[in-house]
Amino acid sequence: MRKLTRFVAPLGALGLAVGFFAATAPPAVSSPAQSGEMQNYVVLYKANSVGAASLAALRQAGGTLVQTYPQIGVAIVKSDRVGFDSTLRAKDGAVQGAAATASFGVGLQEDTTDAAAAPVEPGTPAPGNDNLSGLQWDMDQIQAPAARAINGGSASVVVGDIDTGLDYTHPDLAPNVDFSKSVSCVGGVPNQDPAAWMDANGHGTHTAGTIAAAKNGIGMVGVAPNVKIAGIKAGNDDGFFFPEAVICAFMWAGTNGIQVTNNSYFADPWLFNCKNDPGQRAIWEAERRAIRFAQQSGTTVVAAEGNQSDDLAHPTQDVTSPDDTTPVTRDISNACAVVPVEVPGVIGVTANGNKQFKSYYSSYGVGTASVVAPGGDRRLQVTPAAVNGRVLSTWPSASPCPAALTVVDAGATYCYLQGTSMASPHVAGVAALVVSTGVSSPGTVASRINNTADNLACPVDMSVYAPFPAVDNGAPQVCQGGAGYNGFNGHGQVNALRAIGG
Repeated sequence: MRKLTRFVAPLGALGLAVGFFAATAPPAVSSPAQSGEMQNYVVLYKANSVGAASLAALRQAGGTLVQTYPQIGVAIVKSDRVGFDSTLRAKDGAVQGAAATASFGVGLQEDTTDAAAAPVEPGTPAPGNDNLSGLQWDMDQIQAPAARAINGGSASVVVGDIDTGLDYTHPDLAPNVDFSKSVSCVGGVPNQDPAAWMDANGHGTHTAGTIAAAKNGIGMVGVAPNVKIAGIKAGNDDGFFFPEAVICAFMWAGTNGIQVTNNSYFADPWLFNCKNDPGQRAIWEAERRAIRFAQQSGTTVVAAEGNQSDDLAHPTQDVTSPDDTTPVTRDISNACAVVPVEVPGVIGVTANGNKQFKSYYSSYGVGTASVVAPGGDRRLQVTPAAVNGRVLSTWPSASPCPAALTVVDAGATYCYLQGTSMASPHVAGVAALVVSTGVSSPGTVASRINNTADNLACPVDMSVYAPFPAVDNGAPQVCQGGAGYNGFNGHGQVNALRAIGG
């Protein structure tokens, strides 16, 4: 998942990391919207349209249109006018809300509806190993090699990795990159120039490799090595995911026939987003509509749970936000929710290690966790197979990976990282394999993954988590539920072989 503090990997590399969430009555935080600086705004309309009169009102209020999404009644606007949002609401009764996106960042949110998708060509086998397969304890743990020996995915299935872009020159990714469906959404406007969606951060390249690194004789092999991968860059090079980019990303996925998206991040700058704050609510609803649009268009959405060691079913405090300025301590409640992981229909993923119990840093929660997948654990779950506890995947040669965690094969770079960011793409890869069997609707894909997971009970010895209380409120970690479903593991550990009917 995204971010350690403000690190190079959005939601989860190297150590702890955070997830996402928002607040009930956030304290006053200075807003650039009041400073006369140029800002991006999300403008939410009451109806799913953006009419000519509304466009005129935008201009009259001092705004410049950046992008419109009439399908969901959202516009992205720039303005340096002080009080632009309140002026616009006064001028246009069709406006439901408006918020400066750098002031109130949120993630996604939504509800899923089964939708018919275009038929896919049958998946083809991808048996055998590549040079670094012996280091991929994570793949063995979810039976990915056995699954791909039967069905390695279909080339007509595209996974959109909504992340910091991807290195399309990496030899383990290049064979599977879909340039026609890759895009940068940073700034809120789609840009298909490959230079725009090249990964200068590293995080997106790492998640992409876990999903779809090719079976080509070098390096590693992804969960679904025959599917296509589209880089959808919503996180900038510093790892910030702002609402205009997140909205753009889901609208892109929904309009371009992308069957699965992986989301290993939280949107900035608020870790917890509260629906009873007017600005946050406008962005929440705009993103909710964008995710619903994608889901109704046939896109399965997979999301990381977060790296705060926090029980998302019982939030009480946020000391992380706003993470682009000076964080303040905020009391929160269930009026505040993590997005996208708490959105109905989104497959929420917690992380575990090679000993198959929840990683020390992984957030969790009854009702938010769907399944658990390997994300690594450098503190509690180092084993002979997982020599440093972390997960190996592709990495751009131009970006720094700590030397002790770097592996080079055939001139290509690979890096060990940990986090729910690393867990989520395993499940996105399995979703792609399920779609490759002919399953089309997001609801059915999610049910298949949940119903074929290997049940895991709560840990017998909870004392191992005592040194790792929740980052934001200091609460001890508590696992609730039985072996069939619990807050740590959801329905259990994802099983690629069982998911495809093997």
